[in-house]
Amino acid sequence: MKRLMRSETDKVIFGVCGGIAEYFGIDSTLVRLGFAAFSLMCGSGVLAYLIAAVIMPQSSDMIQM
Repeated sequence: MKRLMRSETDKVIFGVCGGIAEYFGIDSTLVRLGFAAFSLMCGSGVLAYLIAAVIMPQSSDMIQM
């Protein structure tokens, strides 16, 4: 079963974009560019990123369970 989790290996700040990219099987650079574009156009991309960082579990947390 696939779960959406923050990436432990492909992270720049919190690993949110890396986790989203792993979940959908795409390059993390595309996800990061999408967040950047969303932040520049709407201004709420930063807020969405921070909310995702709080809500998404880290991959190492799920292994311990």
